[in-house]
Amino acid sequence: MGFLKRFFKNTYRDGELKQGRSSFEDLSEDQLETHLKIARYGKFTLTDAVRPSYDLQVVPQAGYRHDFYHDKESGIKIPVLMAAASREILIDIFLDLLDPLGHEVDVVLETSHDRRGSHQDLYREDIDMPVLKSTLYDFEDLLLGDGCTGIAVLNPDLPREVQLDEHKLLIIYGQELVDFEDILDDYGLQCLEEIKFITEAEHVHSSTDEFTRQFEQMKYRLGIDDE
Repeated sequence: MGFLKRFFKNTYRDGELKQGRSSFEDLSEDQLETHLKIARYGKFTLTDAVRPSYDLQVVPQAGYRHDFYHDKESGIKIPVLMAAASREILIDIFLDLLDPLGHEVDVVLETSHDRRGSHQDLYREDIDMPVLKSTLYDFEDLLLGDGCTGIAVLNPDLPREVQLDEHKLLIIYGQELVDFEDILDDYGLQCLEEIKFITEAEHVHSSTDEFTRQFEQMKYRLGIDDE
């Protein structure tokens, strides 16, 4: 199988296209392979899960910004922190961000394996935080490297939610987010209100059959089924 065929088998494109054209059109195999091998932009290192557009509509960088989620049904605006962190510290930041959620939480696994952009959410209620963290450490490679796996951890009683999404962005929802900002600051992430994230332009996700198998194993370990 040629590299281009392998590329389109193991990845899918997402995000807005400039003037309706993909930046990956008309590339040679050498150009595409070279681009996909680039993981470092300045001091920022991407995971293997995602790559930016070939024309770098958004250059990956570390930092966070404030935003809002608008609940259409209730009309409520929920404060949001969005952050990007370099691969070397990403899993540590994510696990530390879980601490303000409390000792017992709910978990949502997000999967787009074999779905090409759409996804399925799988729920597990009432899991002890030490058990959850231990399991997530065991599946660090999957959580960081698979562009078809995302996870959200929440405490509905607070309510607060922390996500590590398929793009390996950190997204935090809740009315009181100061504790989370302090954690991001402690890891050296700067508040950059004008920062653009990889999701805001064309990009590609990457996965493998091995990651699909690991996802099923993590589901089993967390006691999650497909119901």
